[in-house]
Amino acid sequence: MSFAEILAFADRHQLLSFALLAITVALIVVEILSRLSGVRRIGPSLLVGMMNRDNALVVDLRSPVEFEKGHIAGSKNVQLSQFDPENKQLAPAKALPVVLVCQSGQLAQGAAGRLRKAGFTHVGILEGGIQSWRGSDLPLVKGR
Repeated sequence: MSFAEILAFADRHQLLSFALLAITVALIVVEILSRLSGVRRIGPSLLVGMMNRDNALVVDLRSPVEFEKGHIAGSKNVQLSQFDPENKQLAPAKALPVVLVCQSGQLAQGAAGRLRKAGFTHVGILEGGIQSWRGSDLPLVKGR
């Protein structure tokens, strides 16, 4: 396909071309904002390494019921409604890597921003949340 053919297609399908351009710009903006926020998106395998090597604190933001059904071993359950960067479980970990976990990875973004503002330097989010952990066939612990 030549460049002239692409231009002709764009001319014939202006609405479709505009939608593609808008989506592309939105993705670029989201990626730039994500990188500027100072919050890393961490995959399940990287999180395992951080837990083993760097003593990372994993904070599960899901409800206690969801947490009890299955959570990452060693993670601490702090409900988002009670999430406070000065929490007694969180405050001592300012120098440690802290990785936030929720169901899909979306809810943790706001909490991560609050940690950064409170002076936490190594903040991450489990990309894809607990769903990606399950999808990677990594073990979950049941109960408290």
